[in-house]
Amino acid sequence: MPTLKTYRDQGAPRLYSVHKPLTTLGRGPGNDVVLDADEVEAQHAQIAFDGRDFVVEELAKSSLLTINGKKKRRARLVHGDRLQFGAASVAFSMFAEGLKKATDAESSESVPTALGTSEVDGIRKLFGFSEKLLQIRDVDVLLGTMLDDVLELTHAQNGAILLLESFEGRSGGPERRWAVRAARNVERTTIADAGGRISDSIVEQVLASGRGVIVSDAMNDTTFGKSQSVLAMRLSSVICAPLSAQGEVIGALYVGNDKVKELFKRPQLDVLSIFASQASLILQNAMLLAALREDKAKLESELRDKRFGEIIGTCISMREVFRKLEKVASTDIGVLITGETGTGKELIASEIHRRSQRATGPFVTINCGAIPENLIESELFGHVRGAFTGAVADRQGKFHGADKGTLFLDEIGELPLNLQVKLLRALQERVVMRVGSSKAEKVDIRVVAATNRDLEQMVRDGTFREDLYYRLNVVNLWLPPLRERGDDVLIIAKVLLSKYAEELTSPVRGFSPAAIAALKKYAWPGNIRQLQNRIKKALVLCDNRLLGPEDLDLGTAAEPSIVPLEKAKEEFQRRYVLDVLERNNGNRAQTARDLGVDPRTIFRYLEREPDAHPSDRAREE
Repeated sequence: MPTLKTYRDQGAPRLYSVHKPLTTLGRGPGNDVVLDADEVEAQHAQIAFDGRDFVVEELAKSSLLTINGKKKRRARLVHGDRLQFGAASVAFSMFAEGLKKATDAESSESVPTALGTSEVDGIRKLFGFSEKLLQIRDVDVLLGTMLDDVLELTHAQNGAILLLESFEGRSGGPERRWAVRAARNVERTTIADAGGRISDSIVEQVLASGRGVIVSDAMNDTTFGKSQSVLAMRLSSVICAPLSAQGEVIGALYVGNDKVKELFKRPQLDVLSIFASQASLILQNAMLLAALREDKAKLESELRDKRFGEIIGTCISMREVFRKLEKVASTDIGVLITGETGTGKELIASEIHRRSQRATGPFVTINCGAIPENLIESELFGHVRGAFTGAVADRQGKFHGADKGTLFLDEIGELPLNLQVKLLRALQERVVMRVGSSKAEKVDIRVVAATNRDLEQMVRDGTFREDLYYRLNVVNLWLPPLRERGDDVLIIAKVLLSKYAEELTSPVRGFSPAAIAALKKYAWPGNIRQLQNRIKKALVLCDNRLLGPEDLDLGTAAEPSIVPLEKAKEEFQRRYVLDVLERNNGNRAQTARDLGVDPRTIFRYLEREPDAHPSDRAREE
């Protein structure tokens, strides 16, 4: 067995057996022969055995190699040749010399185990490989890094990553074919026109079977020896492993050496298959993120003339909202935002603040309907220590927190009458008085209010102060429901899909034609908030690339059936009465007052047998 003897400045020389088809030399610890010299690169050279001759080839570009004193890049070795790599000296012998018995501590360094036959070495490589790939997000960089590691692992001459791509076939249906996504050689440079150096027959078998293939001598192989691609390229050693994700083959990892036969053994295929499995998951995630970012950038480009700050809309009614908003934002006059639940009232309030002269100040939100009545005054105006049980210290209210900024009072229609008087005083005089205090404190704020209730009707019913209503409603911005905004529903749906697909790393890329039709037909009683919730749920549960109507709970059952007009009118009235009754927490007398009807009318609707239970309505908030 041939041997290599390396010499050091200090200590005895070390012997390495040349027992593999390909032996690597370099400074890196993964090489078969480790050359301890600064000038030597990590993977500097290789010695290939083609069945007859041993040929040394310098892989680095530093041109340090001299053989018997002459500079060479490649040469056939004979017994007694002396190789010099800068300060590192190596002697080649055709005969097996007595290998120095190293101590346990240095034996693994003196006589390295062939890569692919050591399970421990394979696990170490796999761990380092995965750890490195997880830090890379750019797909092209990721592919190049994968190939460099695989070439180092297998001692192959070149390699390529092939991915299956979809295209429209002649029959009009979808078909898939493989394409070279990245190709590198052992010198870590990109290979141009790599497709001409890959055997179609080997790749197609791996993609069809989903199992790796190892070919030790392609020209004489019984399966592939007659393949036109093998004969044309005169291939020698080839190894190809599938890239799979969720049980589906998405591509292949292909490496080869055209000069050395019998280079690859079964253990190398096993290790490469493990590498390919691990890399497939990382690669798929990186490709998904890249595709989502590309879709997001494309969508943002399309939305430039359809977006008003963070608000999206192209319909006439929303353009009117934008026009008013742009004019009132720079002033300090009161703005009342009205519209159904889920239409985006807080977004409008935030945009008013962002475009105002108070944009550098705070934007404070308080939901008047979400705070118990006995705590609302303290939340708005603050309290002093000892004002009530539990008030152990002085506390500022929302008015103090919004000083020099904007205070957004959401669901203002839920504010109790006794607090409406105090709110009116605070708005008129710009002073607040904490609970338990007699000292008035000045605040500099702008108030924007919002409600989904009919405040004019509440004023008539005496449940909302008329003076407060006119104080708040200097300018009214009415937000149309989603069902009246035409194609806005599709634009908003695409934006939400792009946003949440990236956050949830979902494979979904868009909506099917049936889903688009269903989105436009559905009434969306919960408006944008309901649409947002449906898309989030669909992204979590759907495994396909396109969302269908069923994923969004918009199947045929979601489409309202056509009924006679009189019946539809009666059903609408019944549902509306039940809706108002629910808002009033079941208070029938209050519901009758809100609707301006006799209380017996409420009883009549409650006693009537419904065609569909109210819970059948899709009301998501």
